[in-house]
Amino acid sequence: MQKEDCFYLGKIVSKYSFKGEVLVKIDTDEPELYDNMESVFVALRNNLVPFFIAKCRLHKSQLLRIDFEDVNSEDDADKVMGSELYLPLSFLPKLKGNKFYFHEVIGFDIIDDVHGNIGIIQSVNDTTSQALFEILKEDKQLLIPINDDIITKVDRDNKRVYVTTPEGLVDLYLS
Repeated sequence: MQKEDCFYLGKIVSKYSFKGEVLVKIDTDEPELYDNMESVFVALRNNLVPFFIAKCRLHKSQLLRIDFEDVNSEDDADKVMGSELYLPLSFLPKLKGNKFYFHEVIGFDIIDDVHGNIGIIQSVNDTTSQALFEILKEDKQLLIPINDDIITKVDRDNKRVYVTTPEGLVDLYLS
């Protein structure tokens, strides 16, 4: 399994017991979806290694308490400490309507209600306080905020995201 075929689930942040249990800080709005998992991929030395889970349960709000089958001591837990966890993209629940995963809309056209097609989504920058579509139109890069007020429709069949951008935003880039 390759990283590009997976999504980031979270990171092992601490040991929980002397028997090798670990706590994973998960990156999700719905942690209950990942309770009782059977396996996960652990990033070790630039490889994704499958780990089978003996027991997995929620621990507080954004933590999973995981007992891996082959991690039975503190020393074993130390070997995976700080590792990132991944699951195959096929495990993501399907979203409908205007909800989408960032990876899902890469390559989609952006259609503005005033300017028409303003380019193709190259990537999503979610390192800022406001996630942004990074759009390429010919040789120009446009940055469009991702929020419910701007996105009017996600058309998965035709690979388009329809937006109503704030007045003057697109003009800043295309003029």
